[in-house]
Amino acid sequence: MCSRLGASLLLLLVSLGPSCAASLSGHSLQVRSEALKRLLEVFGMEDAPQSPPRLRHPPQYMLDLYNTVADVDGVTKEPDLLLGNTVRSFLDRSRSQQFQFFFNLSSVAKRETILTAELHLFKLRARLSQGTLYHRQHFYQVSVYQILNSNKTSTAEGQQLLSSRVLAVHDSTWEVFTITQAVYAWTQDKKSNKGLLVIVRTLAGQQLNNHSVRFATGRDHHTSKQPMLVLFTDERRGIASSTSLKDVATETPSLPYATLKNKASQNRNTRSLGFQACQRYPLYVDFEEIGWAGWIISPRGYNAYHCKGACVFPLGQNMRPTNHATVQSIINALKLANGVASPCCIPDKLFSINLLYFDDDENVVLKQYDDMVAGSCGCH
Repeated sequence: MCSRLGASLLLLLVSLGPSCAASLSGHSLQVRSEALKRLLEVFGMEDAPQSPPRLRHPPQYMLDLYNTVADVDGVTKEPDLLLGNTVRSFLDRSRSQQFQFFFNLSSVAKRETILTAELHLFKLRARLSQGTLYHRQHFYQVSVYQILNSNKTSTAEGQQLLSSRVLAVHDSTWEVFTITQAVYAWTQDKKSNKGLLVIVRTLAGQQLNNHSVRFATGRDHHTSKQPMLVLFTDERRGIASSTSLKDVATETPSLPYATLKNKASQNRNTRSLGFQACQRYPLYVDFEEIGWAGWIISPRGYNAYHCKGACVFPLGQNMRPTNHATVQSIINALKLANGVASPCCIPDKLFSINLLYFDDDENVVLKQYDDMVAGSCGCH
């Protein structure tokens, strides 16, 4: 028997959506609960995240990143656009001094491999009323430190330099600093997370106060300009086998007329025998129907597709058979061995999809999941 566990699971969930939950028997509810549990395992989760209690707007950076790597249905555009398979964003939780920041990284799992971490700060435009010293400067140096001791932040033993950049005084834009070393330490020992300290100096080394140079804060400025930590990780359990839509477009050129004619003839012959040839059918997964729309930002659903149909002798090239499937179909047709079934109609090309969602801490996460969309079907 051919295995179609993934497609069967999705079909079951679509048919047993929340809209019909009131009419389900106890057995059906148990089956639905088990199916949802299995689907969460596919998405690498033990439980579905709670929906944010109030309307939250995801950071524009995360929305732009999602739109860069995924199409409107969430399918990966290019396999190598994303560094790793998970991007997490964390907003500043310090609510204190302008130049000190704290990010709660408790949601990062130990199994995740830290690839790179960035501090995103929005630099505000300079005020015209600032002092003479400031107006003589065209550039200044911004340094980001890991706080080692909260009681000694002004001393060398209480801080460790992570990143330093020279910035133009009058620019107003996002600035990005690499802080991977600190984040790696924090994920290994959560108690070591004392936060980050930003110090601004003139190029001559004189420290400037926060009235001279300003960065947006979550407390005093629009949420779209909040300080943010962006973490790129990877937690793949094996070698990715998914490909992108571009791969299939490259590997499957337009079929010539003769091939299309043979394909049509093959389908007619199959139908004349009472069979429908192996092919791909739509299978739309609606996250609202499953009950996940509250925490998934995008996409609202996706077409997983599924494979169905007969793989009867003779197998045409349009069925994309393997050599083994061709031999198996011959053995089956000629009854040369007992118990040899015909080949299976299964996906022979799989795409990854991307989810943008809120986790339990209301952080926005972008995650790529391998082997989620049947790109094409074949006899195997």
